[in-house]
Amino acid sequence: MVRNTSAGSVLRGRRALVLAGRGRYEDPWHDHAAMSHEIAVLLGELGLRTEVRSTFRDSFSDLDAFDLLVVNGGTGRIDPDFDGDDESWAPVHAAMNAYASSGGPLFVHHQGINAFLDNPRWRYVVGGRWIRGTTYHPENSEGVWSPVAGSHPIVDGLGELHVHDERYTLLDVEPDSTVILTQHEAGADQPAAWVNTVGGMRVVYDSLGHDLRSMLNPDRRELMCREISWLLEE
Repeated sequence: MVRNTSAGSVLRGRRALVLAGRGRYEDPWHDHAAMSHEIAVLLGELGLRTEVRSTFRDSFSDLDAFDLLVVNGGTGRIDPDFDGDDESWAPVHAAMNAYASSGGPLFVHHQGINAFLDNPRWRYVVGGRWIRGTTYHPENSEGVWSPVAGSHPIVDGLGELHVHDERYTLLDVEPDSTVILTQHEAGADQPAAWVNTVGGMRVVYDSLGHDLRSMLNPDRRELMCREISWLLEE
């Protein structure tokens, strides 16, 4: 269910590309295909013409043809005999960096923070990173996420979110990112979603969305609809 439909007329007909992790950008913990499909369903309900592509190299050849890019990949195998070496993926990284640097709207979904770790600029595009050995999440379970009051129009008037999901904890957020959502763990409020507009970029990272149970939750969908609507504001 999409509860925030006021932006539908503004978004109708805009083009979105959902990048579903495979190969180098497919991890064993997430159902990239199913989640990418459900993301596309939500975007369609908002009026967007949405295409889903797996992360093959040629999937990145025309990013500038899209009004919105959604990254739903993760950390896969980077050994060169599996899905190519770093050099063969360098043009993909250049295309992603150029899209973001030009202000192309970018939504990074849940494990997407760990996609493109072979791109040195990815953490700066996202506006934060997962630090191996430090960042973690408790068991997938019911949790509460709290909007940061006054932080950003995305969360104006938004109440607490009650979602069965993974609560990413001790993420490393770049100092110029604007945290809009937190969850409480490890004795502190942990950043769970943020906006990155450094250098003219227009990026939202949202750590929710581990599985379909999360994606079908009305609270989670409301937040994502708000984030997408803001990304595509003119």
